[in-house]
Formats: sequence, C-alpha cells, structure tokens
Amino acid sequence: MKKSFFKFMAKLNKAILPSYSEKQLDLSKASKFQLAIIGWRYYVTTRALD
Repeated sequence: MKKSFFKFMAKLNKAILPSYSEKQLDLSKASKFQLAIIGWRYYVTTRALD
C-alpha cells in the first residue's frame, strides 16, 4: 500500500509541480522554495521506486 501511495504521489508531482531539470535551473542560484520542491520530488520518487 505504501509503494502504491508513493507511485500515485509521483504521478501527481509530475502533473502539478514544475520540472527544474527541463528548465536547467542552476542549483547554486535556486531559492529555498525551489530547493524544497526538488527535495520533495526526490523523496517521493525514491520511495516509489523502492
């Protein structure tokens, strides 16, 4: 159940949240909010792949 929840969240993240890799965002110039979004997407993606 936990894995299916994170798979759903990963699809939701892809649909709603911006993709900074496509925009080629420089991480050294990213704001705290952008870093939080990147961290959240990373957390959800790693949990969905476990």
